[in-house]
Amino acid sequence: MGDMVRSALDSFSPATRGWFTGAFTAPTAAQEGAWQAIGAGSDVLVVAPTGSGKTLAAFLASLDRLASSPPPAEARKRCRVLYVSPLKALAVDVERNLRSPLTGIRQESVRLGLPEPGVRVGIRSGDTPPDDRRGRENRPPGKQ
Repeated sequence: MGDMVRSALDSFSPATRGWFTGAFTAPTAAQEGAWQAIGAGSDVLVVAPTGSGKTLAAFLASLDRLASSPPPAEARKRCRVLYVSPLKALAVDVERNLRSPLTGIRQESVRLGLPEPGVRVGIRSGDTPPDDRRGRENRPPGKQ
């Protein structure tokens, strides 16, 4: 692993780093730039071609912070990340870049003897039934 790769992943927890390095050879240029800027506390806008890892760059940084920090005491404040997409078709992208890394981070946490993160995911679209929408007001997704 080269210095550039290590520095792009340095701000992640051991479980997230372990999952990523087991799943991928190295971060893409878009991911390296995004993670270095996020790690420095900067605001980030990633503009790169399709397939460059933009969605995973955003999701993995958020998942790592959620999984490695304690949840707020107040349950209604536990939904700390909101991803808005204008396209319902991106549900597959969400599955690949959100649920899959979260599963990997959980497995890596267990392997490392760390507490398993209790991060939940909720997806809402224009087709989400009103009852489900109301239910999320009382029990929003977030860290348990």
